[in-house]
Amino acid sequence: MVIYDVTNSGDEQDIEKLNLVTSTQIVIHDALKKMGYNQEMFELLKEPLRMSNVRIPVRMDDGSTKIFSGFRAQHNDAVGPTMGGVRFHPQVTANEVKALAMWMSLKCGIVDLPFGGGKGAILCNPRTMSFGELERLSRGYVRAISQIVGPTKDIPGPDMYTNSQIMAWMMDEYSRLRQYDSSGFITGKPLVLGGSEGREKAGARGVTICIEEAAKRCGFNIKGARVIVQGFGNAGSYIAKFMHDAGAIVVGISDVYGALYDPDGLNINYLLERRDSFGTVTSLFEGIITNKELLEQDCDILVPAAISNQITAENAHNIKARIIVEAANGPTTLEATNILTDRGILLVPDVLAGAGSVTASYFEWVQNKQGYYWSEDEVEVKLRSKLVKAFHEIYNLAQTSNVNMRLAAYMVGVRKMAEASLFRGWV
Repeated sequence: MVIYDVTNSGDEQDIEKLNLVTSTQIVIHDALKKMGYNQEMFELLKEPLRMSNVRIPVRMDDGSTKIFSGFRAQHNDAVGPTMGGVRFHPQVTANEVKALAMWMSLKCGIVDLPFGGGKGAILCNPRTMSFGELERLSRGYVRAISQIVGPTKDIPGPDMYTNSQIMAWMMDEYSRLRQYDSSGFITGKPLVLGGSEGREKAGARGVTICIEEAAKRCGFNIKGARVIVQGFGNAGSYIAKFMHDAGAIVVGISDVYGALYDPDGLNINYLLERRDSFGTVTSLFEGIITNKELLEQDCDILVPAAISNQITAENAHNIKARIIVEAANGPTTLEATNILTDRGILLVPDVLAGAGSVTASYFEWVQNKQGYYWSEDEVEVKLRSKLVKAFHEIYNLAQTSNVNMRLAAYMVGVRKMAEASLFRGWV
């Protein structure tokens, strides 16, 4: 069967310059081809089924009205409702939201959830906005997308620079519009409003589980392993804490301003006490290095937990880690993935390592529907079961099919969507 070639070029160096949507399409294309699907299936899955652009008027504290741009992408709902976070960021783009929705579909497929992928965003700088302005913006976004979301349509959740308070405002606004309490409309809520125990830590917990499984495959113990975590926000700080508590030596961390590195290990508990609400701490210290320099320092385990395109063909040969576990979205380019795999470095891709948050969101949605809530221990046991099973399936597929872990993860992630689309008669 012939699959449409999204690259239209044999020059692998050009892949480094592709945007996130196009690079994701390339791997989806390769995954479908490996499994024998045709061009029609690729055409269906290569972009979100729906993409909404909204404009949100917000009364600012100074009395002026500012118009914000927002997005909501719904990739594929053949399996069930779409699910995915809402991020507030000053540089977010429509293409980024599309790619994130596609990745969310893959994550749901990897951990076998009854969802497709969704993602939302608002173009804003939450650092410069007051509490009241953020509330009015959050409520305005819900009003703008209210017709296309809901507990059986599309379930939002927290993401970059959004939190349980913002989710609470959004749930309250949706409940007002629908005139009934609708806790299942959104995840990541405060516990008193139907949130789930363990939800806040689930993303970092999922990454940690993948680190543990990868270390077993590479034949060494977490205790005493040297770890670098690039990024010290919600995910990165929890990962550093979990690694430290497991006996690992965290030798490097970073934030937007720079990085700290000490081959003898950093005092993680001290750094956690000093970080601000946005995860910044390095500005308090002298002798900091750059994020780029941190990635190339000596370590056993490297966890990119910051932004995309951090490991590229330019620096992939300089990476000294034995294991890379992606906690950020798209931190490693496709060409760098090939270089690292050829060098024998085990790379656990973002769509697998980052599936902890959406799994916990599913757990919260289930608990809301049941009206029965689990303990944090129950949530962690269920989360570990999902992630360990997914890791082993993807690792074994990579070995038997002689492909890298990213392609194996996409093959597992896209399979459920493709099968559901066939049964529905969409292709």
